[in-house]
Amino acid sequence: MNPHLSFSEVQDPAAWNALAAALPGAHILQSWEWGEVKSRYGWRAERLSWEAGRAVAQVLTRSAVAGRLRVMYVPKGPLLAWGDADLRARVLADLQQLARARRAVLLKIDPDATDPSLASELQARGWLFSPDQIQFRNTVTLDLRRSEDELLGGMKQKTRYNIRLALKKGVRVRPGGPDDFGLLYRMYAETSLRDGFVIRSPAYYKDVWSTLYRAGQAQPFIAEVEGEPVGALILFHFARTAWYFYGMSRNAHRDKMPNHLLQWEAIRWAKAHGYLTYDFWGAPDELVESDPLWGVWKFKEGFGGEFVRRIGAWDYAPSPVLYKLYTVILPRVLDVLRRRGHAQTRRAIE
Repeated sequence: MNPHLSFSEVQDPAAWNALAAALPGAHILQSWEWGEVKSRYGWRAERLSWEAGRAVAQVLTRSAVAGRLRVMYVPKGPLLAWGDADLRARVLADLQQLARARRAVLLKIDPDATDPSLASELQARGWLFSPDQIQFRNTVTLDLRRSEDELLGGMKQKTRYNIRLALKKGVRVRPGGPDDFGLLYRMYAETSLRDGFVIRSPAYYKDVWSTLYRAGQAQPFIAEVEGEPVGALILFHFARTAWYFYGMSRNAHRDKMPNHLLQWEAIRWAKAHGYLTYDFWGAPDELVESDPLWGVWKFKEGFGGEFVRRIGAWDYAPSPVLYKLYTVILPRVLDVLRRRGHAQTRRAIE
């Protein structure tokens, strides 16, 4: 490492996860296992620690544009107490210096921070609000420190009704495991084609789900009607939070409201296993009906979820010229990949 940089690299998986889990904003995407998954898909993972773990950052680096450029990304990090001005300045300065040393076209961070003054500070330090957010900027969270009765009482009346309707209509939810991953992918592919979003290959999802499941960081739930799978979700969990990361459903029996019961059983599971927050993972950029995620927000709000606005992803670009070229080229490449992805998904489930 550069002697002018003040971090050290953590090589032990258990030690890393313990450091990350202890910090504010601890996130599954900063877990050792997530870095291991991404390392099998073109990324190199480095786990950096400042001041014996007072701040950490899992930095992912990959080549781009025929290997001529590097892109660096700290998914849902770095992790630290953002109110500590000295520590914050040290971490940001070191990350910027690292990006320059690596000749990166950009370094992206997207911590789960909510203070608007941090965005102002990033801008003053030369960071740019990213045109490519990658993760959802905002989310919806549920405080699990309340009793089940209190959680039910905090829901919209219609949501409680739909949960009871699902039970009355014979919907049952069971925990899933590795034997269900093929089924889960098929339902996810069906959902993506119906709702118009792009997903990756079956091998990628099997790798992600298997890796986190083996590490005790993922739990699928499957809704069935008379033994027929009609919907599912996969919950990721790490530190103090459980995240509703993947949801999938079929058109069959939608009138029986299986998705409402799925969420409730996942919430109950997370609470029973000691997690303090249920993160519904994704909300509109703005709370207006024209936002594409408005319907998603209304569904999640029904469970008593609280809208959380975060600062989003920010890019540090050592070379503004290269950054501008990259951010113009990248959207065009992604558009081609999206079209290919739709075709690939159709082939995978046919």
